[in-house]
Amino acid sequence: MNGRLDMPGDLFGRTKDLTKCFKALSDIARLRIVAELAANAELNVSELVDALKVSQPLISWHLRRLEKVGLVEVRREGRQAYCSLNWGRLRRYLQDFTEVLGEAG
Repeated sequence: MNGRLDMPGDLFGRTKDLTKCFKALSDIARLRIVAELAANAELNVSELVDALKVSQPLISWHLRRLEKVGLVEVRREGRQAYCSLNWGRLRRYLQDFTEVLGEAG
């Protein structure tokens, strides 16, 4: 055993990224943000504040965590920030998770 659960190097690296994704999703507010963005093509931060009933600074803090792992994309237009779910990255995380489960079984 090599301390990496005997995973191929590429899968081990993706598993580390997957762990970061799961940590980012471990907060209910971030899960709710992802759910709101999944239901809408794009929302601005004010719309997320209204939908989740939390403060703008807290929404922004959570968005940074989700953006850091690549689940959320933020584009700026003037003073407004518009957010969307990065479906490609989400699909890749789901595929990686499925592969990890396959390796574990």
